[in-house]
Amino acid sequence: MFGWKKTPHIRTLIGEGTVVQGEVRFTDGLRIDGEVVGNIVATGDKRTMLVISEKAKVTGKVRAGHVIINGLVTGPVESEDLLELQPKARIVGDVKYEALEMHQGATIDGELHPMKAEDKPALKLASNNG
Repeated sequence: MFGWKKTPHIRTLIGEGTVVQGEVRFTDGLRIDGEVVGNIVATGDKRTMLVISEKAKVTGKVRAGHVIINGLVTGPVESEDLLELQPKARIVGDVKYEALEMHQGATIDGELHPMKAEDKPALKLASNNG
């Protein structure tokens, strides 16, 4: 799906109860269950994965290839490939995306911008019925 040959491995975990202050840079995959106060930036190609769980809270800019959010992000979000907003996702900030999947219940308090304005982005509407 979306040209990926395989999903990157989650190699790093910021666990529940952990607070990180400062910029976080990662390759491959990162899962956040705790809190990050600072930017989260994937390095390398766009085949990176960032998971922000239901328990997570991020204050700062978020940028990665495949971004899955089910927690709170206060700051801009940029997904270079696929942005998945799960039902409990809350974003306060502008969002840039290549493709967007947004489940019922997710909220964005900001503007949505496709990465390539001249191309129509893939938009998939999800429901709880499936």
